[in-house]
Amino acid sequence: MAEGVGFEPTDGLPHLLISSQVPLTTQPPFHTTDFTAYLSLFPSCRFAFSILMFYTVCMKTSKTEQTTEPEPKWQTTPVANLLRNAKSGTYYARARVGGKLIWKSLKTDRMSVAQLRLGDFLKEERHKAESVQATARGKMTFEQALKTYRERLKADVSLKDRSKEYREERIAALLKSWPELSDMDVRRISKTDCLDWAGRFAQKASPSAFNNTIGTLRLIVDIAIEAGARYDNPAKHIKRLRIRQKHLKLPSHDEFLKLVGIIRKNDGGWNHRCADMVEFLAYSGCRKGEAARVNGRDCDFEKGEIAVLGDPATGTKNWEIRRVPMIPDMRRLLERLQNERGEQEFWQNPLLEVHECQGAITSACKKLGIERITHHDLRHLFATRCIEAGVDIPTVSRWLGHKDGGALAMKTYGHLRDQHSATMAQKVTFSNPPENVIQMPGSAPKGESASQSSDADERRAIAKAKARYAYAWWASANPREIFWGQLHEDVSIVPTEKFLAAATRAMGREVFSQELNDRQSLKEEFSERIPKATIVELTRKIRPKDTKGN
Repeated sequence: MAEGVGFEPTDGLPHLLISSQVPLTTQPPFHTTDFTAYLSLFPSCRFAFSILMFYTVCMKTSKTEQTTEPEPKWQTTPVANLLRNAKSGTYYARARVGGKLIWKSLKTDRMSVAQLRLGDFLKEERHKAESVQATARGKMTFEQALKTYRERLKADVSLKDRSKEYREERIAALLKSWPELSDMDVRRISKTDCLDWAGRFAQKASPSAFNNTIGTLRLIVDIAIEAGARYDNPAKHIKRLRIRQKHLKLPSHDEFLKLVGIIRKNDGGWNHRCADMVEFLAYSGCRKGEAARVNGRDCDFEKGEIAVLGDPATGTKNWEIRRVPMIPDMRRLLERLQNERGEQEFWQNPLLEVHECQGAITSACKKLGIERITHHDLRHLFATRCIEAGVDIPTVSRWLGHKDGGALAMKTYGHLRDQHSATMAQKVTFSNPPENVIQMPGSAPKGESASQSSDADERRAIAKAKARYAYAWWASANPREIFWGQLHEDVSIVPTEKFLAAATRAMGREVFSQELNDRQSLKEEFSERIPKATIVELTRKIRPKDTKGN
C-alpha cells in the first residue's frame, strides 16, 4: 500500500494524520522536516496546532499550581473545638453553641494553657445559652440576674472603682441577710417577701446602708424585667429610711490645739506624722484620700493655694481638679515640712507620710475628754471655721469641692456652733439702736428722722444710678437682663427679692441669698452656663453711658 492510501478524507480536504490514528502495520515513516513543511502548506492546520499547544501548556501550569498551594491559615489540634493560627501560633476556640458558631481568641500560644481556657470558655457560653433559653421560657433565677448586673457594673466606665466596690458590699449584705434569695425564681419574689426582708434588715443596717441596698436590689430585679422574666418590680414597695443629719460636736479652737499637741507628744515614732496629717486635714478641708495624693509640687506659695488633683486616673470625688486656699496655719505647716525634709525631697514626694491616723485621734480625744472625731470631721471643722470667719457659704462650698452651688454646705454647716450663734444673736435687735452706734453730725436734716433721711439718700442714689444707663434693664421682663445689670451695679436698683428671683431663672438653678455676696463667682458661673454670644449682647446692651464706646 502506498503512503497515505486509504487515509484520505472523503471530503477531499487535506487533514493531519496523527500516528495514534493509523494502524501500526500501515503507519508511514513520519519525519519532522516533512511535518513542518506540511504545516507551512496549510495555514488552517497551523492554527489548529497552536490551539493544541495552548491547552497543553495550561494543563501543565494548573498541575504546577496545585502542587504549590499555600499552607492553610488554621491548623487543627487533637482537642475538639481548638484551632491554632498557623501564622501567629495563637490558639482559638471554635464552638457551636445554641446553633451559633462562636470564635474567640484564647490569647496564648501554649497548648496546655489553651486547653484550660477552652474549658472555661465553653462552660461560660453554654451557661449563657441556657440562661437565654430559660429567659425565653419566662424563667430566670435571681443569681442569673445578679450575674448580668455584675457584668454591667464591671463594664460601667462612669463609676469609680470605689463605687463598684461599695455596690459589691451591698450585694454581699443583701445575700447574707436573705440567704434563700440567690436560688429563687425572680417570678416568685413577691411584695411580701421584700417587705419582710426589709423589716429584718432595717434593724441591723444604718439608714444609708439600707437605702443603698434597696437601690441595688431594685437594679437587679430590673434586669429580670428587661429580659421578660417578670412584669413589675416588687422591691419598689420598700420605703427608704430617712437619714438624720449628723449632730456635729467639733472641738473648739483651744481643744483642737491641745488635741494636736497630745498626738505629737505621744510615744511612738509615727505620732508626729499623724499630727501633721490632722493639721493638714483641718487646714485644707481635703478628704482623706485626696490628702494622701497631695505632693509638695502641688503647693503654690506665690499664689497661696494648693492644687487637689486626687487619684491619677479618676481625679477627685467629682472628677475635677480644685484649688484650696493656703490659710496662714497651712502655710506655717508647709514651710516647717519643707525646712525639715529639704527642698528637693519636699517637692518630689507626698506631703503626708501616713494615710490614716484614726487610732491616734481616738486616743487623744479620750485623754482630752472630748467627743470622738473622725478624719471626715476635720473637713467639717475646716468648713465651720471658714464660715465663722465670715467666708460666704458658696465660696466654702467651692473650696470643699461641692458642685451644687452651696446647697449641701448650707444644709450641713448653716447652723455654725452654739457659741458663735449666740454671739451673732446679740447683734439682732428690734428696739433702740445699740449704745455703741454713734449718730454722725449732720447725717439727718433738721426736722427729719434718721430713717427718713436714709430712705431719701437711698432714693437719690438709685435715681443717680439709673440715670447712668440708656436702657432700663431694671424694668425688663427678661430675667437675664435684670440679673446681669444688677450683678454689675453696686447700687441696689432692684429689690433683693427681685434680684434673687431673676438670678434663679437666669442661672437655671436655685440661687441662695448668701451667694449674692460673691458676685464674681456668679459672673463666672453665669458665663459658663450661657452662650458667649449672649454675654456679648448683654454687655453691649447694659452698660453705663460713661463707658460707652470704651
